[in-house]
Amino acid sequence: MFKAILINKDEQGYRAQLSDVDESALPEGDVRIKVHYSTLNYKDGLAITGKGPIVRQFPMIPGIDLTGEVIESKSPEFKVGDLVVLNGWGVGESHWGGLAQLASVKSEWLIPLPKAFTPKQSLAIGTAGYTAMLCIMALQKHGLKPADGEILVTGAAGGVGSFAISLLHQLGYTVVASSGRLEEVDYLKSLGASEVIDRASLSQPGKPLAKERWAGVVDSVGSHTLANACAATKANGAVAACGLAQGMDFPATVAPFILRGVTLYGINSVTQPKQKRIEAWAQLASLCKPEQLMAIAKEISLGESIQYAEDLMNGKVRGRVIVDVNR
Repeated sequence: MFKAILINKDEQGYRAQLSDVDESALPEGDVRIKVHYSTLNYKDGLAITGKGPIVRQFPMIPGIDLTGEVIESKSPEFKVGDLVVLNGWGVGESHWGGLAQLASVKSEWLIPLPKAFTPKQSLAIGTAGYTAMLCIMALQKHGLKPADGEILVTGAAGGVGSFAISLLHQLGYTVVASSGRLEEVDYLKSLGASEVIDRASLSQPGKPLAKERWAGVVDSVGSHTLANACAATKANGAVAACGLAQGMDFPATVAPFILRGVTLYGINSVTQPKQKRIEAWAQLASLCKPEQLMAIAKEISLGESIQYAEDLMNGKVRGRVIVDVNR
């Protein structure tokens, strides 16, 4: 038996509980992992609270991130004792995820734990930091340089936003943070934001084109926020969109794209090829400092995950939440 957060949906309704699960119930996979840490991401919050249609089959163990030690392997890529990291691939949605003491997964979903990080540090980064890095890689590939001007980061106090600010700052960019939690101004500036603006200035319906300000944008919010960010992006600038905290809609016009040549990059962190994931983690290893990771992350126990998921959905959690699944 092992402990896990188990989500069920039946005649008793939708519920998430800390449960004891029989190891024989683990799904098929060619690698079995003793999980050390998982995390709480926005998707996990939606899954645990039932506030979004994330879970595709029941029962389900949530947790789109995990890191741990290989205890069984039928894959030539991994041997017993190897430390590994997993982000995405439908884990926690259609395949049992990381908020558990054991996991059984496909080897192609895994990458070796980067030598620069401990298991705990790797999940202080997790999908949020990895997604932020993919966004920045898209802006870099576009050719944006620090001298080109300000980079807007929306949803700034969340996991993706926190990492985007810190990573961009270390790379020499001038970062403007947009957040609805203005009590977090000091936190955001400590990460490297030069200015913090109220999200209300972006979250309402706006004009097809606004005054040019942003050389680039990292957006985890979507909806009107993304539309307004595109409308205020400079000619030939770039916007990396990776989230939908405000909504899945995109109430915009084509004006920024055909009149200013703005490029909108969609960032899919879930099914990136292994080499792209390794490249992103290599950049993270060169940029992330241990003290910075612990400033962004908070650690909780497996049993606290359900309450923290509620807090996350109510905008009460900043940065990253690491889950020690063994306490």
